[in-house]
Amino acid sequence: MVPFIFLVIEFLDELIFGVTDAAWPLIRTDLHLNYVQIGLALSLPGILGNIIEPFFGILGDVWKRRTLILVGGIIFSLACFLTAVSYNFEILLLSFIIFNPASGAFVSLSQATLMDLDPSRHEQNMARWTFAGSVGVAIGPLMLGGAAYIGFGWRGVFFILAGVAVLVLAGAWRLVPFSSVSFPETPNITLVKKGIRDAFKTLKRKAVVRWLVLLEFSDLMLDVFYGYMALYFVDVADFSASKAALAVAVWTGFGLLGDFLLIPLLEKMRGLDYLRFGVVIELILFPAFLICPNPWVKLVLAGMLGLFNSGWYAILKGNLYSSMPGQSGTVMALGNVAGFFGKFIPFGIGLAAERFGLGAAMWLLLAGPLVMIIGLPNWRRMSMEERG
Repeated sequence: MVPFIFLVIEFLDELIFGVTDAAWPLIRTDLHLNYVQIGLALSLPGILGNIIEPFFGILGDVWKRRTLILVGGIIFSLACFLTAVSYNFEILLLSFIIFNPASGAFVSLSQATLMDLDPSRHEQNMARWTFAGSVGVAIGPLMLGGAAYIGFGWRGVFFILAGVAVLVLAGAWRLVPFSSVSFPETPNITLVKKGIRDAFKTLKRKAVVRWLVLLEFSDLMLDVFYGYMALYFVDVADFSASKAALAVAVWTGFGLLGDFLLIPLLEKMRGLDYLRFGVVIELILFPAFLICPNPWVKLVLAGMLGLFNSGWYAILKGNLYSSMPGQSGTVMALGNVAGFFGKFIPFGIGLAAERFGLGAAMWLLLAGPLVMIIGLPNWRRMSMEERG
């Protein structure tokens, strides 16, 4: 039951993510937002979160991880409620700013704890984690679409999500294990400083830096693309807001299928071999998606993009955990440090969209698979880096 509660936490986090990104056309209309404000809302919470969350990661290795997870869950639930009652851009932005580090403590430390359960199967367990998240992402737009159909609205959905978060928190309170190591009631500053020094030492290793960089660039075709997809189908492909939610559901549905198939696939082949294949396919599909004038063909291509980017995060993150044995909390910390720079990208795309149009700005995302195809190591080079 312990691994299951961690997967439920990831499911909930991605369910909220799926609802939020599919709801942007509705939120924009309700709160009268422009592209710059949307780009700021997509970037600033992550930037601030990536300043705060590394300390949670370090603490997760040297102090009471269970306490951090549960406190994060409380704030996570409150942030969902605040989103539901947002009546202007400032309150919406505040709710996202609060949600981001809370998710780091509640969700990211749950992932780190799951990875510690079986260090020999990081890729496989990350595949299960990613599948749980993909289920949430796929259900999110459907949940929003159903709510919109019956006139419930995006606010009502967030009220429901806040309630679900409280139920999941209650489950975590019962099932997240206590550490077998005895810790003081308050964090030991000496241990925290040592954890920070150890984290920076790992950045001297090429393998660790490689996985961090590739994770950030892979996100261009994952969360960043997903964040603008509904708006793209409304503003470029001339879909209605409800049809745009369908487009998001198609992308996430095919991604869900890919994540499901990845679980048995990783038992039969190396994750990096599959990853190279997927990156090459994305390099072909994404320009075709942007160039194609037919909106319904775009919809089909969006589904294919969702299928072939499956496993990117799971495989890259699994290799990062494997390159840092015994430092799962520090993996979270370094991921947030690297993510600090990556979180400026959605805002940059928002600025570019305001100046040149969203259709032109989306071409910037092609940098993701281009960097990945250049940066992915072969097995000989990876082995040398691990030793170095």
